[in-house]
Amino acid sequence: MKILIVNPNTTLSMTEKIGEAARSVAAAGTEITAVSPEDGPASIEGYYDEAFAVPGLLREVRKGEIQGMDGYIVACFDDPGLHAVRSIATGPVVGICEAAVYAASMVAGSFTVVTTLKSSVPAIEKVVRGYGREHFCRRVRAADIPVLSLEEEGSEARLLIEDEIQRAVDEDAAEAVVLGCAGMADLTRQLTAKFGLPVIDGVASAVKMVEGLVAQGLKTSKVGGYSRPPDKVYIGEFSGDRLDVKES
Repeated sequence: MKILIVNPNTTLSMTEKIGEAARSVAAAGTEITAVSPEDGPASIEGYYDEAFAVPGLLREVRKGEIQGMDGYIVACFDDPGLHAVRSIATGPVVGICEAAVYAASMVAGSFTVVTTLKSSVPAIEKVVRGYGREHFCRRVRAADIPVLSLEEEGSEARLLIEDEIQRAVDEDAAEAVVLGCAGMADLTRQLTAKFGLPVIDGVASAVKMVEGLVAQGLKTSKVGGYSRPPDKVYIGEFSGDRLDVKES
């Protein structure tokens, strides 16, 4: 089984971390490939960045189709471009927010999301509502750290995340915590041990969900909203973005 994980930002150190987290939970025989687009923002911290991340994300998925990937993971907690990716992907596609909030609601009666910046909070609240998990979600909290601080040696990012998790426990009475950024994927086990409650990373959750869907022989439906886009002309910088992978 081959799974392509696309980190929609262009920070390769984060992509490598995401790949390592995914491989640590993948089943024997599952081949994980983690990539970033050639073009796009260095980090995704709100709606504006999301918009610029989607074209590069789609290009990587089109490459994955040519390479015969069995399933895909969108590794940004806002789940940008998720529905567009499903329109061009043959195999199942899972977003890490989607995976994490469903997993959290299966192991706890409530959860709090801890993300990076306050600018990301509205986008995450919106996707949580879209997945119907808002009645489980006590709150979306921000540790008020830039995404790229998670990649800096000696930064206070982890301490600030821990402080916010403690507030989630004390003030929200959260029974689980969801880490609201793919760049936190390497912190799960340490934070679970420290706080004594489930701390959920969407990358690991998404890997197991994609594996399960592929094992059942399920593919993305091409009836209705996820049907393949019609062939048409794209101009300007998108002139090379016509679909060249046809339904088999």
